Amino acid sequence: MDLKSKIRVIPDYPREGISYKDITTLLRDGRAFRYAVQHLAGQCQHKEADLVVCPKARGLMIGAPMAYILGTGLVVLRKPGQLPGEVFTWHYDVEFGGDALEVHRDAIEPGQKVLVVDELLATGGTAHTAIKLVEELGGEVVGAAFLIELTGLGGRYKLRHYDTISLVQYNY
Repeated sequence: MDLKSKIRVIPDYPREGISYKDITTLLRDGRAFRYAVQHLAGQCQHKEADLVVCPKARGLMIGAPMAYILGTGLVVLRKPGQLPGEVFTWHYDVEFGGDALEVHRDAIEPGQKVLVVDELLATGGTAHTAIKLVEELGGEVVGAAFLIELTGLGGRYKLRHYDTISLVQYNY
C-alpha cells in the first residue's frame, strides 16, 4: 500500500518554508491506518519489548495500537504539570527555547525493554529526550519506530545508537 499517498502535505504550515505532513487523512482511512500500524508493529516484533513509550498526542495515535498488537504495556510521556503523583522530568532544547517531558517515576522498571514510538522523526529532539528519560529510569531502549521520517534533518543521526525504523520517508 502506498502510505505516502494517504498523507496530506500542507505547504507553508505552520510557517512559510515548512511542509507539514498531516496524517489525519491516513488515520481516517481505516484500511490504511490498520496497514500502517500492523506493518510497523511487524517490523518491531523481534525486539521483544515489554513497553511501548510514546509522547502524548502525536505518538499516542501510533503507539497505543502498536502496544496492543505487540502485547506490551504502554507508557505515555506528558508535558510538565499533567501527571499526578511523583514524576520524573527530563528537560531538553528545541528550536526556539526549552521544553520537557514527564513520566510517573514508577512507569518504567529497571531492565524493562522499551520501544520508543512516535508519529514523526525530524530533528530527533523529542525521540532522543524520550530515550534519555527511559534510560535514566533504568529501561533498556530496544529501538525507535516512526510512521514518518523527514530525512536530512539529522533525526536518524541523533538516534544512530538505536535501531530506528520508519515507514514513510520524505527528503527534507
